[in-house]
Amino acid sequence: MSLKHSYTLIAPFYDALVGGASLKARAESLSRLPREGQSKVLLNGIGTGLDLPHLIPGHTYFATDLTAAMLGRARGRNPGITIRFVRADSLCLPFADGSFDHAVLHLIVAVVPDPVRCLSETARVLKPGGSVLILDKFLRPGQAAPLRRALNLLSRHIATRLDVVFEDVLTRVPGLRLESDQPVLAGGWFRSIRLVKA
Repeated sequence: MSLKHSYTLIAPFYDALVGGASLKARAESLSRLPREGQSKVLLNGIGTGLDLPHLIPGHTYFATDLTAAMLGRARGRNPGITIRFVRADSLCLPFADGSFDHAVLHLIVAVVPDPVRCLSETARVLKPGGSVLILDKFLRPGQAAPLRRALNLLSRHIATRLDVVFEDVLTRVPGLRLESDQPVLAGGWFRSIRLVKA
């Protein structure tokens, strides 16, 4: 089963599955967007739009997702901000180099089949000096996590990967600098990360 198909099936239940648990972490991550100015912000992998109520007004947002069902739910949230919804693949974004001031990757890097390409594409469309806000689940370097790795054999085809080591991904995407990395959920399995493009 492809992720596109599985997330079409999951869309009606997605908020109930992850909404409450991730609410505080999402809000705290998005509070790192600039309070002033009029930035152009990419929401790469918007899903059902759980981030939308926490976005700072005044910016122009572009929200992408691979799945029409997820985008349809996001559109229905009517957040009262300037936003454009674009059906797009996070691994091949339909935007020019340096299009955005900031990017948000909440629960997408460890979902897609190629995390390095996802982060690389985000870096490509980001302006120098721009930030990337990441919220996702990652293994630590050298962490055995045998149960997660075993479950990954199935989960990576249905909903998400459980074996992604963020440090391994970041070392393969030149030009991004780690600014902060904080544990937020599940004993530090979920992390809130801020990167800056050189």
